[in-house]
Amino acid sequence: MQKHHRQNLIEHFKEIRDPRVKGRCDHELVDVLMIGLCCLLCGGETFNDMEDFGKAKRKWFKTFLRLRHGIPKHDTFNRVFAALKPEAFLDCFMRWTQSVRATVADEIVALDGKALRRALEQGQSPRVIVSAWAAGNSLVLGQIQVPDKTNEITAVPQLLRVLELSGCIVTLDAMGCQKEIAREIVEADANYVLALKGNQGQCHQEIKAYLEDAVARHDQERPVEKNAVALAYKETTEKDHGRLETRRYWQSGDVSWLADRQQWAGLRSVGVVESVRQVGQQAPTVERRYYLSSLNVDVEKFARAVRGHWSVENSLHWVLDVQCGEDRNRARSGHAAENLATLRRLALNLLKRESTKKRGIKGKQLNASWDHDYLLRLLSF
Repeated sequence: MQKHHRQNLIEHFKEIRDPRVKGRCDHELVDVLMIGLCCLLCGGETFNDMEDFGKAKRKWFKTFLRLRHGIPKHDTFNRVFAALKPEAFLDCFMRWTQSVRATVADEIVALDGKALRRALEQGQSPRVIVSAWAAGNSLVLGQIQVPDKTNEITAVPQLLRVLELSGCIVTLDAMGCQKEIAREIVEADANYVLALKGNQGQCHQEIKAYLEDAVARHDQERPVEKNAVALAYKETTEKDHGRLETRRYWQSGDVSWLADRQQWAGLRSVGVVESVRQVGQQAPTVERRYYLSSLNVDVEKFARAVRGHWSVENSLHWVLDVQCGEDRNRARSGHAAENLATLRRLALNLLKRESTKKRGIKGKQLNASWDHDYLLRLLSF
């Protein structure tokens, strides 16, 4: 993985091109971005929050920002985030992220989309942001907004091309199980584990039939025959808050029978995961999910990739909605929604990387709002 020179956030922000007319701005771009970021780090959510936060902390901000004309109004925050080019802001975000990202062997990078449910005009569909979540680093590596009137299939390849994925295992849900996406991942010198459902009709039917037969024979513990299917197997059990869940993983390296195997770049294995879940005295539910993968047979690695993918829901999307108020935010003019989503993910990265406070995200936000030294510590990562 390429190493990046580490700069502080102000230096990174200074490299972003200001979209406003030079000489006609009362507030420097770096001041607007830093006040906005600090507001989010302390639990704020809206442009009004940013104005009030800046006024309350003006004396402190003056110690490292110019603030030539004081604290910007909320309308100024809105106009700046609406005008700022998302590509330029994302490039800044990704350069900072790469500068602090640690090398993790077989890093699980989960790509998944999330709707900004209230950032829309009447009659519009919600904007969708696809994020790349590095589970081992607990970092958002990058994001991209899905273009209007399209879906995640069009956005994922664009995001893959700008990420540094060498040596990683990229995971996607069934929407991202596409031949073009598999090729992009392999060309990025990475592996993939792609969930497979009915959107790949014939392929899904073939793999389901093959693995169901193979699992049935495996479970009957028949002696190994000449034509028997060799399956790698792993089982885990989790018990928490009255819920008992058993997961069984099977993986096969035999893909010679798959009709369109040559169209899936780097395809080396197929797998199935069975989840048996029981809550209290209710009858257990059983679900099987099927996967295509470029991994060689290694059921431990396969299981880690499957489980790692769901961390994007629990560690990113849930936190963005519950702790950072993303679903409540109504910023929608120009590029404001997309740029705020990037700033929100930057704030979350900073909060997750700080480890001296043994508290959750909300607790760290409270500490940052109370303690200037702690807020500066967050900004130093």
